[in-house]
Amino acid sequence: MIEREMEEKKGVLTEIIFHNEENGYTIAEMETDDELITVVGNLSKATKGTCYELRGTFKIHPRYGEQFAFTEAEEVLPSSKVGIEGFLASGVIKGIGPKTATAIVNIFGEDTLKIMEEDPGKLTRVPGIGKKKVGDIAKSFAGHREFAKVSLYFQGFGIPSASALRLYKAYGKDSMELIRENPYRLVEEVYGIGFKKADEIAGKMGINGDSPFRIKSGIKYCLMFFISDGNTYMPQDELCERVAQLLDLTRDQVYECLVEMAFTGDVKVEDLDDIKVVYLYSYYAAEQKVCANIADIARGELKVLSVDIDKTIALTEKASGVELSDQQKAAVKKSLTSGLSVITGGPGTGKTTIINTIINIFEESDLKVAIAAPTGRAAKRITETSGHYASTIHRLLEYYYSEGTADMQFGKTAEDPLDFDAVIVDEASMIDLMLMQGLTEAIKPGTRLVMVGDSDQLPSVGAGNVLLDIIQCGFIQTSKLTEIFRQAEESMIVVNAHRINHGEYPEINGRNTDFFFMERNNERDILDLMIQLVTKRLPDYYDGIDKLSDIQVLTPTRKGMIGTASLNEALQQAFNPPKAGVQEKKYRDHILRAGDKVMQIRNNYQLAYKIPGSNEDGQGIFNGDVGFIKAVDNEYGKVTVVYDDEKYVEYDFTQLDELELAYAVTVHKSQGSEFPIVVMPVSWFPPMLATRNLLYTAVTRGKRVVVLVGMENRLDAMVDNDRIKMRYSGLRPRLEKLLSLES
Repeated sequence: MIEREMEEKKGVLTEIIFHNEENGYTIAEMETDDELITVVGNLSKATKGTCYELRGTFKIHPRYGEQFAFTEAEEVLPSSKVGIEGFLASGVIKGIGPKTATAIVNIFGEDTLKIMEEDPGKLTRVPGIGKKKVGDIAKSFAGHREFAKVSLYFQGFGIPSASALRLYKAYGKDSMELIRENPYRLVEEVYGIGFKKADEIAGKMGINGDSPFRIKSGIKYCLMFFISDGNTYMPQDELCERVAQLLDLTRDQVYECLVEMAFTGDVKVEDLDDIKVVYLYSYYAAEQKVCANIADIARGELKVLSVDIDKTIALTEKASGVELSDQQKAAVKKSLTSGLSVITGGPGTGKTTIINTIINIFEESDLKVAIAAPTGRAAKRITETSGHYASTIHRLLEYYYSEGTADMQFGKTAEDPLDFDAVIVDEASMIDLMLMQGLTEAIKPGTRLVMVGDSDQLPSVGAGNVLLDIIQCGFIQTSKLTEIFRQAEESMIVVNAHRINHGEYPEINGRNTDFFFMERNNERDILDLMIQLVTKRLPDYYDGIDKLSDIQVLTPTRKGMIGTASLNEALQQAFNPPKAGVQEKKYRDHILRAGDKVMQIRNNYQLAYKIPGSNEDGQGIFNGDVGFIKAVDNEYGKVTVVYDDEKYVEYDFTQLDELELAYAVTVHKSQGSEFPIVVMPVSWFPPMLATRNLLYTAVTRGKRVVVLVGMENRLDAMVDNDRIKMRYSGLRPRLEKLLSLES
């Protein structure tokens, strides 16, 4: 490629060939006073009719010829009547289209933009423009000019245009001043900008390496990294060491800022299990609150049941045709006589039967019962198996988005608690600390809380180890189910799940089985066979199977040939390859296409959904929700996704970082779900992922068939690896201390 000297070009964009909303990368045609050129570079907004002054160099591309590659861009308002009309007609100003643009310019000519900025009230002289429309136009024009300045400023520091747009939406014209003052706020307030990027920007802005802003941000970054890995705190020594290494500073410098943060209430330092630990204050407060709430619920004065428990159990057994074991009856009675109780057990141990029995007894006693689960899929499954309505915990607590705090809030709180006599929560292993705080805050003492789950599964994705901490504290009524129902014993999925959980190798490939192991000795062969299985062999063999909805590929990892990224690319090509007339959108390193199976990867409490033909439109799509892309609209920059066959959600292109392909998902992301058929690769994985409880969790996701594809020695190694990743969580010792004092 031949380079030429740096120069400036000023002109109007006449054609947008390509524009990436995420990073602003643009290829366009620009008309200058004397030529038409192709320009290539980053623009925050690329709109036909917009005038820019660009600085860059001409380069000869071996395939596309001569291009003006610019590194700096500044929007310039046009001055000629033709230029002004083209600018306004582009649609960049709200309330002005081509016809209105012509009418305005016909009246005000070359003074149009000056009037819009300094005396917009005069626009009422244009037919069809009233006072309200003048206000909209003036506001939009001012916003456009402000954003142009903000974007140009941030451009110089390498902040992507999509991030600049988020900053502008959050802070408006104050964006530059706020980031100049403390560039590290980018880490906390702009999704997609991590600490390292913010640190780089801070360096360009002249922030010193030992700046308190930098050190405090480094401390928060390390704490948040540990929280994202499931912990609620960090040991103080480990925190200071990690931050010092990250920032290339001394531990003493880090410790001084840590003390300041403790005084200002940003963090909490305390002794726990004989060591100094550090919390972000919100997680410390949550742990304290959950502990106190659990104690209040456990010792609450309960409503007396108006039925004979043994007789009601017998009637329930007769009605259902299922006889409860002594172990199950004991679990039912504990839950009826305790303020807080836990029922835990693996597949086939009758947890669903127990839930149904408990519900019947509560209803026979005229108690108001709520049933909930952490995810929509888990709640839907409870509704189907019990015949009783179950909701998500978020919906039970009447979540809403608070403009004041810019965060999710619960409508049900200690001040306005749930109006139920009993609350039953299934899939309790998925409940993290923050959700447990919301739940226990809203349950008034005297309400029975029954938590049901499998404590041997992977812990919650969010921070905390709630279910296991409650069980291990030793003071909460806990029923551990170990007997497998005779009917469940016929399923090799159930049998092998228990074998794996007990450290025994699964029995594979018996006759008439629902559990298969198919040996392949390298990852390319594993990948090829998995694609054959999910696209052809399994849907052809099993009746009534929808190969997209009913078959789920799970994998322990995101990376490598059999990680989610590679698997999704291969499965998308197999299930939904490019077709003429099918719209698609390239985003980051993947393509989203109409018909694709996708997953929401973080909670978005503001995201609106519509249910056609219903009045149940609402807000909130959650981490782990799976849907299908209904449409991709490149003209208007929208992707429409349908969840649960009924919830229609529109994503703006700037929101696509919330979506991932979901033909394959990690085992962690599958928690709380069941699928008719599960297919999973078995190969070498990092030891922290190749664990017994991860394999156990994966196998228990399969309802009808489980197929493992890979190397038998690696399968055995996963069973042998009983390494459970320890989480830093203070709930258990807090409960032990508080409840032991009370008892």
